Amino acid sequence: MTITTDAGAQAPAAGPVIRDDLTAEQYHADRTSISSSGLRALLPPGCPAQFKYDRDNPPAPKREFDLGHAAHKLVLGEGPEFRIIDFPDYKKTAAQNQRDEAYALGLVPLLPKEHDQVQAMAEAIRQHPIAGPLFTPGTGRAELSIFWTDRETGIRCRVRPDWLKELPGLVLAADYKTIKSADPDTVSRAIRDHSYHQQDAFYTDGIWAALDPEDMRFVFVFQSKQAPYLITVRELAQQDRDIGRARNQRALRLYADCERTGIWPDWTGPVTEIPTISMPSYDTLRQAEEYLQ
Repeated sequence: MTITTDAGAQAPAAGPVIRDDLTAEQYHADRTSISSSGLRALLPPGCPAQFKYDRDNPPAPKREFDLGHAAHKLVLGEGPEFRIIDFPDYKKTAAQNQRDEAYALGLVPLLPKEHDQVQAMAEAIRQHPIAGPLFTPGTGRAELSIFWTDRETGIRCRVRPDWLKELPGLVLAADYKTIKSADPDTVSRAIRDHSYHQQDAFYTDGIWAALDPEDMRFVFVFQSKQAPYLITVRELAQQDRDIGRARNQRALRLYADCERTGIWPDWTGPVTEIPTISMPSYDTLRQAEEYLQ
């Protein structure tokens, strides 16, 4: 393992590296490694062609992420600074111009009501019996950048855990996510829809590779974006983590093949015949029972 604090220093390409000097922008701009979000984008409903386009053409900041970025800053102590846009909304051109200027400067624009909201969210975290002690300032490290090489494919990988606590005999990693509602059913669907089980397995593997702990745990902290900003802390079921790891390995093999050949296929790939398509299996079965009997 190599820990690098000098932005100009280079570590051995094949060995694990932990860096505490990279900004989020520098981390996400790295083209020598692939991240968890990249692996997830390679598999359906994504595809390699869309992944490569998005990697080469980074999208503009999205308003939907502003609250999450701001909450991360207050809870973890790391992330872009805020700029308060002193308007009730973005209907006026002046408000829109100030918002766009903030984005250009790498700041998170917040309306006054949004600033009040993220302050209340951070306070709810501090008062929570599990999340509060977990994120206590000074007890962990926020947003370290970890790089390692996947043994099977030789692909360089990277993760950036929100929060790492190194305890006697245990490394505890926590991922903080804001969500419309943190009720367990909605959280469960979010894990499926965003393939967070892949993220869990990938981060776990990266931390094992870089820190070689005696033991480790990875937990999700979900917080509702609606008052009173309730919080659900959960650890993923092992079977889901195993599925996530298998998906990661398939995505890594796909990525390695794309890099080797320079071919980044879409959902169909090279075919000479037009494939068939059907409704989702549940609907096919339901309608077949109703109409084909």
